[in-house]
Amino acid sequence: MPVIAVTFAPQPSSLLLLYNIFILAYGTILRLAAAWNPKAAEWVEGRKHVFDDIPPKLRQGRNIWMHCASAGEFEQGKPLIASLKKEFPRHQVIVTFFSPSGYRAGKKFPQADHVCFLPEDLPRHAKAFLDFFRPELVVFVKYDYWYHHLEAVSKANIPLLLVSAIFREEQAFFKWYGGLHRKMLVFFTQLFVQDGDSKKLLAGIGNYHVTVAGDTRFDRVREIAAVAKEFPLLQAFSENSEVLVAGSTWPDDERLLSEAILHNKLVIAPHEINEKNIEGLLSRFPEALRYSKADMSAIAAHSVLIIDNYGMLSSLYRYATLAYIGGGFNKSGIHNTLEAAVWGCPVIFGPQYHKFREAREMVERRAAFSITGAKELENIVSDLLAHEEALKSSGRAAADYVKENTGATDKIISFIQEKRLLTT
Repeated sequence: MPVIAVTFAPQPSSLLLLYNIFILAYGTILRLAAAWNPKAAEWVEGRKHVFDDIPPKLRQGRNIWMHCASAGEFEQGKPLIASLKKEFPRHQVIVTFFSPSGYRAGKKFPQADHVCFLPEDLPRHAKAFLDFFRPELVVFVKYDYWYHHLEAVSKANIPLLLVSAIFREEQAFFKWYGGLHRKMLVFFTQLFVQDGDSKKLLAGIGNYHVTVAGDTRFDRVREIAAVAKEFPLLQAFSENSEVLVAGSTWPDDERLLSEAILHNKLVIAPHEINEKNIEGLLSRFPEALRYSKADMSAIAAHSVLIIDNYGMLSSLYRYATLAYIGGGFNKSGIHNTLEAAVWGCPVIFGPQYHKFREAREMVERRAAFSITGAKELENIVSDLLAHEEALKSSGRAAADYVKENTGATDKIISFIQEKRLLTT
């Protein structure tokens, strides 16, 4: 007798019950942890003040709501905010964040009219948020799906867009237990995805409204490069020298960099900039100078420079011959490779890069290289520096890749205009 395999797929209603229990439990745990954990305390305290200090124009005006999980996703949201403000100048943009680090990044962005934490995903909070701000358009960036917020927007008949999204086969949407995730996708008016593979995956689970638009981060890094700052000390440090700029490094990256025998100058901009970490780097690199202590006379005598402040990294790559991007030895994966690539800079990173489309595609083009240890780093750096044409070819491939993939923001704005989701 043949064996018939039966797959049990839980119904969205039962999954929603579990989801609600999780949301309540998560909030309770964070409130308890807030007594000793500063990040938990910031998460809890911020959600107490969502409706505080609201400019009157937000209560009376025409609003757009954008949600980002954290600072990385906000980089994808920034070019869209700028274009929305240009095309629809009568509208204000409210930006919400799940994470405290995202909230802090958002507060520094002048084109956001209001920045706050996303209220906990409970029905009463979702309704209260919409009733208070009455947005005419809602945009979620990349991911961070919250059922009750999405459902409330959909029920209110407010256009809801997902932008710069990327889908992978291992995500819950494509699993037997992903009924609730699939239902959340139905709430969106349009899904703007980064690539054709994402569209194919979505086609296999339902008839969603999908547009392959690309990733708005490409637009963002070109904007940043166009207005990048100049740093005379970095110019003096890099003049007539071959420089490896290592950005957003973690301890595993820094250990590897210290073990590699590199015959070039090195700039390290660590992901965590605190005194303990900077002192650790100075111990690991005895020949290093910290940027805040540098001057024109001191900088010439050092081969390693430690950046000990925030806000410089995207402009640092203009001084790089090669770039090393940190995070590739962590499960979370590599940081932003495009900030370096836009400068026509070959990129190197660790092995945890496969979930990042741009990293995979740059490796295929030989605009980027993945390494697993110090010896591989030595070999790639020395080979590229010894062969000028290979170095130039790799740099051109990186710059061309960024240029070819810009335009996602314009596609989204065109859709909003054509469908009259907003009026001027």
